Amino acid sequence: MKLDLLAIGAHPDDIELSCAGTIAKEVARGKKVGVLDLTRGELGTRGTADMRDKEAADASKILGLHMRHNLKFKDGFFSNNKKHQLEIIKVIRKYRPEIILCNAVNDRHIDHGKGAQLVSDACFLSGLRRIETKEDAVVQEAWRPKHVYHYIQWKNLPPDIAVDITGYMDIKLKSVLAYKSQFFDEDSDEPATPISSDNFLDSITYRARDLGRLIGTEYAEGYNVERYPAVDSIFDLI
Repeated sequence: MKLDLLAIGAHPDDIELSCAGTIAKEVARGKKVGVLDLTRGELGTRGTADMRDKEAADASKILGLHMRHNLKFKDGFFSNNKKHQLEIIKVIRKYRPEIILCNAVNDRHIDHGKGAQLVSDACFLSGLRRIETKEDAVVQEAWRPKHVYHYIQWKNLPPDIAVDITGYMDIKLKSVLAYKSQFFDEDSDEPATPISSDNFLDSITYRARDLGRLIGTEYAEGYNVERYPAVDSIFDLI
């Protein structure tokens, strides 16, 4: 199956928190969209890796994803090296997405910046035909996505582009709340974390609303780009 868009995150819930509105909108428009999680988030303070697996599956159904796969890299300790690059290249070549969404280039969690560079490098290398990868003993064809966009995470990095997600905020929030172990629950006896506060949960909405305000819509999600964004006509800008 060929995908139109593949969103890649270092941890389960990175995608839902950062670009689920964009994903929900494109799924509704008939695009084929998948998610690749690099780790199971096993170092997370709250919950367990098994719980995160179940929560990711629930979130996938809410978003209507066409595929979701976890590479099971070591949370906190994966590296941008040949071994990890090749695993991502295999997935890119299998699904041949036009667009890749991936982690923030600079963020609080060390895996986010690492994941951003790892995925970006893998996208470039995937287009080199002399790098051989196989699936089921069959050599894969080289494939390079047309665009790589980095979503915004903990830090309020100024976006290069913003996507209007008005009408899809409810789906985004439902997909986030599928991760019951991670976010605000006044009855939970788990340790508090930076993302388990009531304020953080509220911030998902108010950050999207504020970016929407800046572009003249109700809600938006922001991205950083690796090359100049282009439009066919100046009238394409909303």
